[in-house]
Order: sequence, then C-alpha cells, then structure tokens
Amino acid sequence: MADEHEKALMASVEAGEWREVPEIDGLKSAMMEAARQASQKDYRINIRISGRDVERLKAKAMEDGIPYQTLVSSILHKYVSGRLQEK
Repeated sequence: MADEHEKALMASVEAGEWREVPEIDGLKSAMMEAARQASQKDYRINIRISGRDVERLKAKAMEDGIPYQTLVSSILHKYVSGRLQEK
C-alpha cells in the first residue's frame, strides 16, 4: 500500500510535472568523475597530536562506525571547504 509521500509523487508524475534531463549520461559521467577526484587520497601528512585528543577522536569515530583516520580526514575536508563551523 502506498504511503502519502508515494501518492503525492505519483500525482506529480501523472500531472506532467517531471521532465527528462537532457544528456543525462554525460552529466552522470561528469558527476562520477568529480566524486572520484574528491575522494582520491593522494597525499600523506604526519602531525603531532596529544594522546588525549587521539583517544577522543577514536571514541567519536567508533560511535560513527568509521576508522579514526577517516574521521580526521573528514573533519579537515569540512574545515577547508567551509562546512565546519564553531558553535
């Protein structure tokens, strides 16, 4: 049985509110290449950090179910892209 969201979506499609995206294959290829380049890890750094901070990072990473190095990389990426903000 369709829920309210599905019914609204079907009504929208049947009303002709949707249209085909021109050149979808080219757009999809470009987006996949951009994602590949963004996720490419091609540079290694070494830093000194306190043991307490490392343990906190590991605990946070464990809560998210990811390796702590991945969490650190994500935090740095968010910072340099302007998406990490102080409270």
